[in-house]
Parts: sequence; structure tokens; C-alpha cells
Amino acid sequence: MSTALTQMVARLLLAPILLVALAVLVKGYASVGDGFAAGVIAALGILLQYLAFGREEVERLLPVRLIPAAGFAGLVGALALAAWPLLRGEPLFTHLPRAGSEVTKLGTLELTSAIAFDLTVFVLVLGAAVGIVHAIARESEEGET
Repeated sequence: MSTALTQMVARLLLAPILLVALAVLVKGYASVGDGFAAGVIAALGILLQYLAFGREEVERLLPVRLIPAAGFAGLVGALALAAWPLLRGEPLFTHLPRAGSEVTKLGTLELTSAIAFDLTVFVLVLGAAVGIVHAIARESEEGET
């Protein structure tokens, strides 16, 4: 009975956890989001699924095998966004548009290169955390057999 209850609660909490992660990503502790915290929150939601259902069921229900590869893409993207200003002769992490310039908005969200950097950090943290959890789950299952 407790396993069924745990699985039901885990299934019901996944969507709200991912929505909270999205909210933190878009508007974190400041006007720019918080990609690291959002990645940790989303990874904890997926970890809850691993704990409730096991590795095989999570792999069947969620695209977790793709997430570590996305994490690598997030690393490359974050490095590229951080280093891009160097190619223009500007300091590292110089974001666009510059202060005082017109900012494109999507609703109340200001679209800047800092938002893109937060998104790549989110994908990097999510990919690394889920990859580690997946590897631990795989090793623990192999150790039981």
C-alpha cells in the first residue's frame, strides 16, 4: 500500500515541481532567472521519480537518456555565451543588450543574453544531476543481481 501511495504522490508532484523550476528559471531571485537553482529543482523532481518507480520505469516514462547529452550541450552553450564577448574584444560575460539600450520583451520577461545563459546553466545542471542519478541507479541495480 505504501509503495502505491508513494508512486501516486510522486506522479502528482512531477508537474508542479517542473513548473516551479520553470518559474525560478524565468524569474529567480532577481530580474534575471536562476538557472542553477531551477536545474536542481527539476533534477530533484526526476530523482523523486527514480525513488518511487525505479530506473527502468522512469526510462520508459521520461526521456531521461537524452538529458545527459543535453547537459553537455548546455555546457557548450554556457561556455560559448560566456566567451562570445571576448571575440568582440569585450570583457567575459558582457551581456546584450547593453545598459540603457532598448530591451525586447516577451510579456514582462526581458529577453537578454543573460536569460540564454541561465537557460544553458539550467540544462547543464539538470543533465549532470540526472546523469549522476541514472548512473547510481544503474550501478545499484547491477549490484543487486
